[in-house]
Amino acid sequence: MSILKGACLIGQSGGPSAVLNASALGCIEAALKSDNITRVYGAAHGIKGVLDDRLYDMNLEDPAELKLMMHTPASVLGTCRYKLQDFLVDDWEYKRILEVFKQYNIRYFFYNGGNDSMDTCSKISSFLSQNNYECRVIGIPKTIDNDLAHTDHCPGYGSAAKYIATSCMEIYRDAMVYDTGSITVLEIMGRNAGWLTAASAIATYKGIGPDLIYLPEIAFDMADFISDINRVYEQKGDVLVAVSEGIKDKIGTYITSYFADDTKEKDVFGHAKLGGLAANLANYTNAKIQAKVRGIEFGLIQRCAAHVASETDVNEAYMAGADAFKAAESGETDKMVAFVRGPGPEYTCHTTLVDLVEVANVEKKIPIEWINEAGNGMLQPFIDYALPLIQGESQMPIEDGLPRFAHLKKICTR
Repeated sequence: MSILKGACLIGQSGGPSAVLNASALGCIEAALKSDNITRVYGAAHGIKGVLDDRLYDMNLEDPAELKLMMHTPASVLGTCRYKLQDFLVDDWEYKRILEVFKQYNIRYFFYNGGNDSMDTCSKISSFLSQNNYECRVIGIPKTIDNDLAHTDHCPGYGSAAKYIATSCMEIYRDAMVYDTGSITVLEIMGRNAGWLTAASAIATYKGIGPDLIYLPEIAFDMADFISDINRVYEQKGDVLVAVSEGIKDKIGTYITSYFADDTKEKDVFGHAKLGGLAANLANYTNAKIQAKVRGIEFGLIQRCAAHVASETDVNEAYMAGADAFKAAESGETDKMVAFVRGPGPEYTCHTTLVDLVEVANVEKKIPIEWINEAGNGMLQPFIDYALPLIQGESQMPIEDGLPRFAHLKKICTR
């Protein structure tokens, strides 16, 4: 093993999840135990904290409080959506990062996030290498969207999928109790990949979920949508529909832009603004079909529902963070931790490493063969894939009937 002594820094980036802090904890606890680590720091709000020289000294935290991160949702260190420029065009940000790394002798850097975060990680690794600064850089995967390439699944997805499936079952029970028919349209996150919306099919598998499911992987047609609803409504008298926020028509136009062209607004990564689809599709449906119609947007609550987190997801998230540190300490760099599903009927999972450049800015879509021929539902292979990921119940501590989350001191280095 190549020995490298120095400080360790971990940052969190992108949208939060129910298990993001479990990954951070796995890395932090492993680093705190290592003789090769002189200090453990957490970046305040991801890479922005590095640029602003706002680092938290994790050595000063109460170990018992740190352990509560295991079941604390969102991001205790703070996250960001910040896009670094290409250093071949403008390298001032990278020079600043290198300056801060040298100041604190940071030799291990871990970035916990999704597609855009892996891109950030890859760029930093490349710049440090080109400037002969020895620092081991490892990406820790995180995204409820489950769209990172070269990994079987992502930390955060299992818990979000469990929340979505559970909520769909509860909404189904709520919607079907009246003696008058109803049509309910559920809008679930998923810009270009339909993994989250597909999770609603787990409720359907249990007999109380959506009748129709529409994903971004299949071109969406308004006429077919109304025809599908009409057919189910005539058969059952009630219809539950799940749609991804990012469904598009055959030429790639977001359906949400049919109603209000907010998609012209972009974030720093060039992603279109989405939202309001459920309400608009409900209004459109109500104009075509005389029935009680309502739209429900799951919104942000599907991201950090730690109260219904998957124990499998929590434990695997911690494993991802711990294994990221082990890999770096053993000499690996410029890699991302990935999950590999074991063979056989019993679910098992272990980690491997993939090159950051192979993961950055690549989206993994749902296999088309997992979607039914009509393009409005999921097939058994998806259920077989998703069911193991939602197993186990959250073991979060409870105080006065409410979750007891971590409250870190977050003492800055300056």
